Amino acid sequence: MSDPYVGEIRLFGFPRVPTGWLACDGSQRSIAEYEVLYAVIGTTFGGDGVNVFNVPDLRGRVPISQGTGAGGLTPRVLGQAAGAPEQTLLDQNTPRHSHPLIATTNAGTTATPGDTVHLAAATPDTFKLYAPDPSSTVALAACVVPAGSNMPHDNMMPSLAGNFCIAWVGVFPSQN
Repeated sequence: MSDPYVGEIRLFGFPRVPTGWLACDGSQRSIAEYEVLYAVIGTTFGGDGVNVFNVPDLRGRVPISQGTGAGGLTPRVLGQAAGAPEQTLLDQNTPRHSHPLIATTNAGTTATPGDTVHLAAATPDTFKLYAPDPSSTVALAACVVPAGSNMPHDNMMPSLAGNFCIAWVGVFPSQN
């Protein structure tokens, strides 16, 4: 493995933390013990900046780049956490929309659904459930009602767990 930069984060495919690296678990570290790493990342990920600093916490997180994303995405600052593992959608979070259904009380004339026929009154013993464009329609608004109960839903994208670690031994990155 090539010499890492101090502060470099790598994803490892094994569960242990290599020598010269720390787990990206959000833990507090002593500035006196890890002064070179502190010189690189400071309190970007937390800590008091006097005695302790925090390493990044990538447990259950998807890393994204700092800055402004394409397409007008909001800017992200290095060390900023965002998002939530679950989200509650309220009625006001969804745009108003409807699901109209055209139906008729006329007797069905065909058993085959299609673009030019609509739900109709069933014709006994023939299973003909559809009729051409009706001259009169039936309102079925009670069939489409708001749903969701304002309960949280899982907000996690498909993922694969690995072992994120940050180097505290290695090449000091240049400042220019």
